[in-house]
Amino acid sequence: MVTPEQFFRALSDTTRLNSLLLLEQEGRLCVCELVAALELSQPRISRHLSQLRDQGIVQDERRGQWVHYRLATDLPDWARQVLRSALEARDLGELSARLSCMTQRPSLETAQ
Repeated sequence: MVTPEQFFRALSDTTRLNSLLLLEQEGRLCVCELVAALELSQPRISRHLSQLRDQGIVQDERRGQWVHYRLATDLPDWARQVLRSALEARDLGELSARLSCMTQRPSLETAQ
């Protein structure tokens, strides 16, 4: 289980923070969706997601050629509340707009 120290250290990086806030907002996202929203390289996003997975903050699931990420199901309630509060305080408008402009989003296609 993630400790408060691990969790807040993860939030201290903008890429990880924005990734977690988008996951809180969207529920589940593919690496390519995070690449589009954050306008960062796939290796950089994957490296950060790997760190978050290793700390037990997110979990991944392969669906065909796509790897989808979501917040870990056993993430403590206090950590989820921190993310909810941060999401309320943070304007993700630009990131959400980039995500919504993405055509053929894997998370939307596999959710159907």
